[in-house]
Amino acid sequence: MRLGFTGTQRGMTVEQQTTIWKLLSELQIDEIHHGDCIGSDAKMDAIAKAFRIKTIAYPPINSYKRAYCDADEIKDPEEYLKRNHNIVDATEVLLATPLTADEVLRSGTWSTIRYAMKTHKPVYLIQPGGKLNETVQL
Repeated sequence: MRLGFTGTQRGMTVEQQTTIWKLLSELQIDEIHHGDCIGSDAKMDAIAKAFRIKTIAYPPINSYKRAYCDADEIKDPEEYLKRNHNIVDATEVLLATPLTADEVLRSGTWSTIRYAMKTHKPVYLIQPGGKLNETVQL
């Protein structure tokens, strides 16, 4: 399975990370596609490597917040919105670790979640406290 990932640049909570470790140990994941930004993307890349899962990075054009992950494959840089859509379009499921449990406008993470739902992709949303919501409906 190809898993897309989106998360806050502020990083994941310990509880979100714990839930990801549990989820990845239960699912058969072949690839993880992420946005190559500081914070959650960088942490997801490291977790994927621990599981020996192939990583594909979609860096932003603005390199100010880029993590420069040592991904197995690196796509050409794109604007944030386009890059986030590319991640969703290239994958079967989206895994999200937002900063807040409630939907936020003008948030790249929540924008990506909304796009995944609009395109009828399943979403695993891990709240800051670690609670997992599957196939989120906004």
